[in-house]
Amino acid sequence: MVVAGAGRAMPKGRDLYVILGALMLAMLLAALDQTIVSTALPTIVSDLGGLNHLSWVVTAYILAATASTPLWGKLGDQFGRKRLFQTSIVIFLAGSALCGLSGSMGQLIAFRALQGLGGGGLMVLAMAIVGDVVPPRERGRYQGIFGAVFGVASVAGPLLGGFFVDSLSWRWVFYVNLPIGVLALIAIAAVLHATSERGRHKIDYLGTVLLAGAAVCLVLMTTWGGTQYPWGSPTIIGLGVASVVLAVGWGFAERRAAEPVLPLHLFRSSVFSLASAISFVVGFAMFGALTYLSIFLQVVKGITPTLSGLHLLPMMLGLLTASITSGQVITRTGRYKIFPIFGTAITTLGLFLCSRLDETSSTFTMSVYLCVLGVGLGLVMQVLVIAVQNAVDYQDLGTATSGATFFRSIGGSFGVAAFGSVFNSRLAVNLAEALQKVKLPTGVTPETIQRNSAALRRLPVAVRGELIHAYALSIQTVFLWAAPVAAVAFVLTWFLREVPLRKTSQAVDLGEGLGGAPTSRSSLAELDRALTCLITKDSAAREMYEGLARQAGVALPAGSVWALVRVDRDGTVRGAELAERVGMTVDHGRPYVDRLVDDGLVERSGENLVITDAGRAVAGRLYEARRKGLAHLLEGWQPERNPELSELLMKLCQTTLGCAAEERLLTAERPRPAG
Repeated sequence: MVVAGAGRAMPKGRDLYVILGALMLAMLLAALDQTIVSTALPTIVSDLGGLNHLSWVVTAYILAATASTPLWGKLGDQFGRKRLFQTSIVIFLAGSALCGLSGSMGQLIAFRALQGLGGGGLMVLAMAIVGDVVPPRERGRYQGIFGAVFGVASVAGPLLGGFFVDSLSWRWVFYVNLPIGVLALIAIAAVLHATSERGRHKIDYLGTVLLAGAAVCLVLMTTWGGTQYPWGSPTIIGLGVASVVLAVGWGFAERRAAEPVLPLHLFRSSVFSLASAISFVVGFAMFGALTYLSIFLQVVKGITPTLSGLHLLPMMLGLLTASITSGQVITRTGRYKIFPIFGTAITTLGLFLCSRLDETSSTFTMSVYLCVLGVGLGLVMQVLVIAVQNAVDYQDLGTATSGATFFRSIGGSFGVAAFGSVFNSRLAVNLAEALQKVKLPTGVTPETIQRNSAALRRLPVAVRGELIHAYALSIQTVFLWAAPVAAVAFVLTWFLREVPLRKTSQAVDLGEGLGGAPTSRSSLAELDRALTCLITKDSAAREMYEGLARQAGVALPAGSVWALVRVDRDGTVRGAELAERVGMTVDHGRPYVDRLVDDGLVERSGENLVITDAGRAVAGRLYEARRKGLAHLLEGWQPERNPELSELLMKLCQTTLGCAAEERLLTAERPRPAG
C-alpha cells in the first residue's frame, strides 16, 4: 500500500475540490438509492402493479451492491481506481435510466440489480480514491465529511423520494441520478489523474458467486413461500435445496481461496459470530421497517408521498442522533457492550409499538413510536463494527469489518423479503374477511385490490374503510412478527464479549455506523483509515511540534521544526516557496529559517535552502519521535511484528510532518533567539 503523499504529487486547490465534490456526489447517489425509493414504492406499485413483488425493488439493489462491493475494491487495487470508478458510474447511470423507463415490475427489479451493481463500486472506490488524493494529515477530516454523506442520505432519501413523486413522477426518483452522475463523471475524467500503484489480488470470484447465489435462493424462498407458492411446493423446496448446496459449495471454495471473500475461521470467534447475527437483525429491522412504513403512511393514513417522507424523519433523526452520540460516548469511556443491549431492547420495543399503529393513530403517536425505533437502531449500529475490530487479529481486521457490514446488508435483504411475505399472506386473509362485511363494486376483484392499492381510492367510503383496515392489520402483523426477531438479538447481546477498546477503534467510520454499503478494505487500509482520522484529531499543530522537539531533545521552536522537516523532505527548496506553502510572507518566516541556519541544520545557497548532514540527523530524531507517538495509537496490533505496519508508520511520519495544512502554525508564535 502506498500512502497518499509519499513520493506523489497531490491535486491542489480547485482540482482537489473538484475531485472531492465529484466523489461526494457519486457516493450520495449510491447512498440515496437505498432509501429514496421507499416513499415512491406505493406509487410505483399503483402504476406498474405487482404489490407481491414490491420487496424485490429494494432487495435487488441491496443484494447486488453487497455482492459486488468486494470485487470492486480488489479490482480497483489491481487495475486502477480511476478507470473502475468511471465504469461503476456508467453502470449506475445505465441502471438508473433503465429503471426510469421500466414498463413492468419485472423490468424494474432487473434494472435495480444493475443499478446496485454500479452502486457498490461507487461507495468503495470513492473512499479509496480519497486516500489516493488527500495527504494523511488532512485525510481524516475529509473521510469524516464523506461519512456524513450517509447521514444526509438517510434523512434526505425518503423526503426526496416523496417530493419527486408528488412534483414530477416516480420515474424521476431514478432520472435525477443522470445529470448529477454525468457531472461527476466529467469532473473525474478531467481532473483525477490515474495513479501508478497497483496491488495484486487473487480475487475469490467463485466464493462471491456461490455466496450471492445462496443468498438469492434464500431470499426468493422467503419471498415466495406461502404466497406465490405453497411452502411444500417443488419450487420452494428446490430453492431451499439449492441454497444449501450453494452454501456448502461456498464453504469448500473458501477453504481453498487465497483471499476468501469471508474466511470461515472468523466464525470461530464468538464476538464475530454474535456481532454478525446481531448485524443481520439490525439490517432486517431497518430496511424492512422503512419499506413497509411508507405503505402504511400512504395507503392506510392516506397522506402524500412527500408528507410520508416527513413522517419518517423522526425515525431517521433518532437513528442518526443515537449513532453519533453512542460513538462519542464510546470514544470517551472505552466501554461499548451496554449500547447493543439497550439498542436491541429499544428496537424490540419500537417494533412492538409500530405493531399497534392503525388508521386512527395520531401523528404525534406515530412520531414517538418511529423515533423509539430509530434510537434503538442507532444505538446498536455503531457498536457492532467496533466490537468486531477489537476481537480479531490484524490479519483478519479488513475481512472481519467488511463481514460485519455484509451481514447487515444481507439482513436488510431478508428483512424486506420476509416482511413482504408476511404482509402479502396476511393481506389476502384480511381482505377476504373484510369482503365478508362489504361488497365490492362491479368490475373490482379482491385480486385487483391486493395487487394495486391505488384501486382503494375509487371505492365507496364504507367499502374503502373496511379494506384500509385490512391493510392496517396486515402491516401490524409485519411488525408483530419482527419484534420477536429483535428480541432474539437482545438475548444475543448479553453474550457479546467486551474486549478492551483499542486506540484505533476511536476513529469511528460514520458510513459504517449509519448502515452504508459493505466496506471492502484490507487490514492495512483499515488501520491507515483509523490512524489518519486520529492524526486529524491531534492537538493544535504548534503544540504537536513543540512536543516532538522535547521528545527528540531538539531545542527549536515549533516553526523551525516544521521548516526543518519540510526542507528535509524536499532536500532543496526556495525560501519564498516554503513561505508560500504556509500562507505567510518571507519576512515573517525568515526568523524560523535563520534559527536553522545559525544551528548549522540548513544552509542558504542563493535563494535556496539546503539540508545539511546535521539537519538530516535532527530530522531523523524528529521522525523517530513521531513514529513512537503513532505506534502508541497502534497499541495491541503489534506493529513491530508486522513489517507492513512498520512501513505504514514510517510513511505517515514523513507525510504528516511538514505538511502545508498547518498554515496557522507559524502565526501563533515568535521564535526565540538562537542559543
